[in-house]
Amino acid sequence: MRRGKMRRSVLLAGCILLSGSLLAGCGRTGTPAAAEESGDGGKISVVTTIFPQYDFVRQIAGDKVELKMLLKPGEETHSYEPTPQDIIAIQNSDVFIYVGGENDAWVEDILESMPDSDMVTLKLMDCVDAVEEEQVEGMQAEPGHSHEEEEGHDHEEEEEAEAHSVHGIDEHVWTAPENASAIVGAIRDILMEEDPSNAGNYEENAAVYREKLDELDQEFRDVADSAKRNLLIFGDRFPFRYFADAYGIDYYAAFPGCASDTEPSAATMAFLINKVKEEQVPAVLKMELSNENIANAIAEATGTEVKTFYSCHNLTAEEFENGETYLSMMQKNVETLKEVLN
Repeated sequence: MRRGKMRRSVLLAGCILLSGSLLAGCGRTGTPAAAEESGDGGKISVVTTIFPQYDFVRQIAGDKVELKMLLKPGEETHSYEPTPQDIIAIQNSDVFIYVGGENDAWVEDILESMPDSDMVTLKLMDCVDAVEEEQVEGMQAEPGHSHEEEEGHDHEEEEEAEAHSVHGIDEHVWTAPENASAIVGAIRDILMEEDPSNAGNYEENAAVYREKLDELDQEFRDVADSAKRNLLIFGDRFPFRYFADAYGIDYYAAFPGCASDTEPSAATMAFLINKVKEEQVPAVLKMELSNENIANAIAEATGTEVKTFYSCHNLTAEEFENGETYLSMMQKNVETLKEVLN
């Protein structure tokens, strides 16, 4: 287990116990059945862990549901730890949507603590064909996971390490618009089933939104097909495996998408600097909400600039208030891709 994950598990166990005591004697509220019985026109409650699925739900449902995102704007997903209030929100929800994978291991603990719940859950990684993270040339390896060590593992060790190695399943499934469209379809189906009185609205909104995702996908394809070069260099983690695969784009990066490291080795830095120079890449990329030090150092050494490429995992409080969406951030990526590949 990576550092930080064990601490999160210990904290989570305490949070589950505390939330259980706070919920004693309380039932779930806001279900369609409860709304019908009370005649109060209550809405179903939908809780999501992070921004992509939060935005997908609000595009499909608008104000027809009570929607909550656990990750606060400005927070980084990999350092998120659920509070007792977060756990209570999950336990009281009608629909709970999460990503899955190693970073969401805490979710499974919560769901296991609710064996009798009729809450509906959706795991984003179940909506698409998931792939493993890649360890591309030059990338900083996670401590304890060198190729030499891997060759000596027996089968039992490999099975035990599979979920925790840098070659675990890549969780960032929403970064390809085609995947986002599949996820939107799954969310639509759940909302229509759980709230049939608004099914027509959900179906219509989802259809319109999926058309926009198709248009976005085509824009990326057009850029990639007409580009002069085919390479992105990230002075950062790389949570864009699905995106890169979708458009046939090559990449180099400091770390895999879910790496716990923040300081690259001298060899990794030298490799990335040399690649920028060799390939005459016009800009070094970084993720939103991440430390710019690595990208800035590479850019300074190569006389290039730094640009942000949005993974859409979260956004700043200001961007949230200003109404930024998955589509608006991905549209910025279209423009950045044009600049970097030409």
